[in-house]
Amino acid sequence: MSPAGASGAVLYAEADDGTLVGYRVFGEERLEREASALPPVLLVHGFASNAEVTWQGTGWVRALTDAGRTVITTDLRGHGASDKPVGGDAYAPETFGADLVAVLDTAGVEQVDAVAYSMGTRVVAALADLAPERLRRVVIGGAGPDELFAAWDLDEVRALLLRDEPSPHPLIEQVLRPAIAAGADREALLGVVEGFAGAELRFPPGIRSLFVVGGDDQVPAGARELAEAWGSGFVSIPGRDHVSTLTSRAFKDAAIGFLAAE
Repeated sequence: MSPAGASGAVLYAEADDGTLVGYRVFGEERLEREASALPPVLLVHGFASNAEVTWQGTGWVRALTDAGRTVITTDLRGHGASDKPVGGDAYAPETFGADLVAVLDTAGVEQVDAVAYSMGTRVVAALADLAPERLRRVVIGGAGPDELFAAWDLDEVRALLLRDEPSPHPLIEQVLRPAIAAGADREALLGVVEGFAGAELRFPPGIRSLFVVGGDDQVPAGARELAEAWGSGFVSIPGRDHVSTLTSRAFKDAAIGFLAAE
């Protein structure tokens, strides 16, 4: 891996379709120093966000590096420092999964643990479907059996993103309005919703998983039952919603402890 990654500088992997996917590496020197170290931790953000907001701004990178882990963050295509192609065909689940493979290949990393949040959990699931040997353990944050976009009316999403027309669906308003205000690429967000709707959440039996949800978060409804069906761990954090769960120290501690096991 390039020494530039150790300082968190943006590096780029080229996807199969030529899309450039931005990523950063923190604590890289540990890989060179400790051959027996646990694998790096790959952090994968959710919809309409980016790695800096989701993982650096909430203290995740610092918490993991303080715990002795090398960290890789990535901006999903359509988000942050990555390219933003237009059209739902560019945002199929398997395409997102292949992007993560490209990031790991470019970074020179054979296997990772992963912490993913919301939509990012299904991106990591797509990685597991393509290359299960690249994942050791995964923390599934803020997600359950129901994919959010599958319940959205695409005509309403297009009207809001392209014409600023209000949506009668409160969650569409709650998710998309802040993203627009923050300067997100509207056509890229539309492509993500169109291409990613209905993406599956599943992992091969050999990849151990931990579910973490906020006690006041309705997005991951059914996560407890899914965790029980999979034989996975489950942690609910009282008083936290879909946004505030990310800042919880209890979330970080649960993930760090789970990923520390051999």
